[in-house]
Amino acid sequence: MATLTYVYADSMAVLGPLSGAPEPHSYDLCEVHADRLSAPQGWSVLRISAPADEAPLFGA
Repeated sequence: MATLTYVYADSMAVLGPLSGAPEPHSYDLCEVHADRLSAPQGWSVLRISAPADEAPLFGA
């Protein structure tokens, strides 16, 4: 799973590890949708990966 956020000022979609806390301006994606994510023309996608042994903090 991953969390998607947008940086409108930089025309960038940021896809990173599952967020540790709910955020109204972010979107949690399943692995299938995270892998298929693309950005609109003129935008870039920044993919940030977490170490494999790092678990999400939400619900901890």
